[in-house]
Amino acid sequence: MPSVFPTAGRQGQSDNRMLELKVSIHKALLDRINLASLDKISRAELKGGIGDIVSELLMEENEVVNRAERDSLIDDILDELFGLGPLEPLLQDEYVTDILVNGPKDVFVERHGLLERVRTEFKDEKHLMRIIQKIVSAVGRRVDESSPFVDARLADGSRVNAIVAPLAVDGSLLSIRKFAKKRIGIDRLVELGSVPEAMAEVLAAVVRSRRNVLISGGTGSGKTTMLNAMSSFIDERERIVTIEDSAELQLQQEHVARLETRPPNIEGRGEVTQRDLVKNALRMRPDRIIVGEVRAGEAFDMLQAMNTGHDGSMTTVHANTARDALSRLEQMIGMSGIDITSKSSRSQIASAINVVLQVGRLSDGRRKVLSLSEVTGMEGDVVTMQDIFRFKITDRTEDGKVVGDFEATGIRPKFLEHAKAAGINLSAELFRPDLRIG
Repeated sequence: MPSVFPTAGRQGQSDNRMLELKVSIHKALLDRINLASLDKISRAELKGGIGDIVSELLMEENEVVNRAERDSLIDDILDELFGLGPLEPLLQDEYVTDILVNGPKDVFVERHGLLERVRTEFKDEKHLMRIIQKIVSAVGRRVDESSPFVDARLADGSRVNAIVAPLAVDGSLLSIRKFAKKRIGIDRLVELGSVPEAMAEVLAAVVRSRRNVLISGGTGSGKTTMLNAMSSFIDERERIVTIEDSAELQLQQEHVARLETRPPNIEGRGEVTQRDLVKNALRMRPDRIIVGEVRAGEAFDMLQAMNTGHDGSMTTVHANTARDALSRLEQMIGMSGIDITSKSSRSQIASAINVVLQVGRLSDGRRKVLSLSEVTGMEGDVVTMQDIFRFKITDRTEDGKVVGDFEATGIRPKFLEHAKAAGINLSAELFRPDLRIG
């Protein structure tokens, strides 16, 4: 049987040749064009001029390429000048949700909830670092040996994390969580099967009746997407203040004040934390406060806000179950430096949080709401909760797809009283114990 390795080797040599050629021509171009005028020229206008220069440089280098290779080379160089180089095709791919770079030669993406390796690569570590610096400098942040990790965002709101040497041992690490070009509303989540229609009706009532919501889930489970979707039920007349490490929320109201944290400068000064912003938000006359994700001591200030008239506020937290989410909040209160007993912490949580929505990514890559729970109060030292809806896995198909149903537990939630007071009447049929809702 003939071996495939010689063919693979020739393909690899061809890829390396084109990559080296692209980098070489890109460096030569920088000496010939006016970088200061780049922001005044469109990509289409520049393409023709660069095409002529590329042809000239190819002749100087005695390189022979066919028309398709030349066009690809020009597009790659334009990506270097205007965008993020080798990452641009992945950023334009609507099916890619995450881009994970493990050093200059190893790039993975997530499509349809599953990871796969792609042929994208950088020439070397310097090339990768140049792209990382381009990303972080655009939002006024830095990453280097003295500050080797950073959170940033792209112009479209995509979330970026980078870690460089000496913390990254085998080359710089870059993670990009792409932001959907189209806003995903609750209708789209119903269409995708992430949320059953009956539960969407209940979620709308929860938001409109100004219940405080905690959205819990693991990494990549869809917490931010769910937060965006639920925020669509907030009345246009309300003032919303959002607080994030990297601004990525896409709230659909007109009256939104967006705040973003700031890291310390090179002297270690000037840091503005989420906790600082939560405290400041209270002076901004908000109707609701939305914290993209609570991670530390700001949880205490967020709970205080929820307990002092800012009903209908929302936030997310990393946790595997609804119960774990409340435990995580308790731990975060301990990070605030406030001298408070465990019972007092739990009392704060029980009185502030009304609804915990657990979201997750199934083994087949699909994202689902796994449970909707209501916090009902305290019994002794324990915060009490009750599940209203939950997703129950019943089977798996031969191709690995998870089969299951959303089911009502039969418990009528206490927030129905608040919904009724807000003029929202939910049918009792939604909470029947034998109800299967998708």
